[in-house]
Amino acid sequence: MIRILTVLVTLALAAPGFAQAAADNLGAGDTVHVTVFQQPDLTTDARISDAGTISVPLVGNVKVAGQSTREAAETIVKALKEGQFLKSPQVAVALTTVRSRQVSILGLIVHPGRYPLEESHARLPDIIAAAGGIAGGGTEDVTVIRDGRPQTVNALAKDFELKAGDTIYVDRAPVFYIYGEVAHSGAYPVKAGMTIMQAISVGGGITPRGSENRIKLRRVEGDGKTREYDAKLVDVIKPDDVIFVKESLF
Repeated sequence: MIRILTVLVTLALAAPGFAQAAADNLGAGDTVHVTVFQQPDLTTDARISDAGTISVPLVGNVKVAGQSTREAAETIVKALKEGQFLKSPQVAVALTTVRSRQVSILGLIVHPGRYPLEESHARLPDIIAAAGGIAGGGTEDVTVIRDGRPQTVNALAKDFELKAGDTIYVDRAPVFYIYGEVAHSGAYPVKAGMTIMQAISVGGGITPRGSENRIKLRRVEGDGKTREYDAKLVDVIKPDDVIFVKESLF
């Protein structure tokens, strides 16, 4: 998990637009409508290039990425004046399509990828829904990487507002495994504080041939080694624990 987060942090820092200073600033991929009052021939729609520029009639390429729409209008006014095209130009810039403000969602999600961060989709549950929801086996406690720092957030947290450049990672939900003399062997989600008794109940209970006094617990310890214990019904389980219920001796 630590290695995965390290890779994700690196990708997030390298992602286009990650260092965007303010949520309202223009960025590469955005589309703007430039109006030059009383000069209809100079009015244009333009897409901001990867270099952060738009093409303005007469002036040519003007860099506007990282600026607000008001600042971009002032930049265009300055370019028109310096080029001696107009003496007192009046310019307005309106953002028509947002593509620079995006978040990435990776891992166990139905449709992983990059999604535009719009006002109606600025909350974590909205982006997860837009990506098709969490895929089977994914955890609801997702990791959000912001400014290079990971934090754990529940996928249903409606009060968690996303920011441009965030990377969301949906990891595998923690599970335990139960085998042997239980009704339904397999892998099941781990709940906080879950005991061996509760785990057995999730697996459908012990079969008539099984014994609650002959339960083994295999666990990977902090040193990476797997150890086996005689388990008691009140023992608390951990993610990736393997519970094996043996046959009764009688």
